[in-house]
Amino acid sequence: MLPPPLRLALGYAAPDSRPAIAAVFALDSRLARAGAEASEPIIAQMKLAWWRDQFAKPAADWPRGEPLLAEICALGLEPDRLLGLVDGWEAIITAEALDVPALQAFSAGRAASWLAVAETLGQESHADAVLAAGRMWALGDLGSHLDPGARELVRSIDPDELPGIPSLPRSLRPFQVLAALGRRATARGRPLLDGAAALALALRVGISGR
Repeated sequence: MLPPPLRLALGYAAPDSRPAIAAVFALDSRLARAGAEASEPIIAQMKLAWWRDQFAKPAADWPRGEPLLAEICALGLEPDRLLGLVDGWEAIITAEALDVPALQAFSAGRAASWLAVAETLGQESHADAVLAAGRMWALGDLGSHLDPGARELVRSIDPDELPGIPSLPRSLRPFQVLAALGRRATARGRPLLDGAAALALALRVGISGR
């Protein structure tokens, strides 16, 4: 099951874009659980390595029996972009100490998976905005799971990394919702969904895109 912020954002997806967005959200959640549930970093790395091995091969060579891989293949999502997502999670899981380079690698990797969706939906012209939105959400989401001191490190990222909410087409509306929630969470040092104000923000952006 997807985390609440992802489920909320997915509710604003257009019918034709929902499958691709849902698949990337599901993959991100699987990788997140690999890190959270592992008793040692090496165990998490082994799980991530399996996904990396698959995305390094042509989709035709992927093993059968893994529903998420089958869905990704059917949707035509670019494996190279999804490799970035694996790398992003590994950057955080293997970091001896949380620092700005690890945060930047993590946010860039998660954002790359959003670009895979944009490309599949024919929205390549919005690549820069998609990547900015993805970084914004990734930092806000991570910060919401850290202690106050580590949250301050997330907030110390260069302001250029956290611009205003990017403008995106209707087909990518869930990304705008998460970017808005991520930006708010980072600025306030709070969880993505911390009450009525966060839900109101998601509703406003989900409906209007602003």
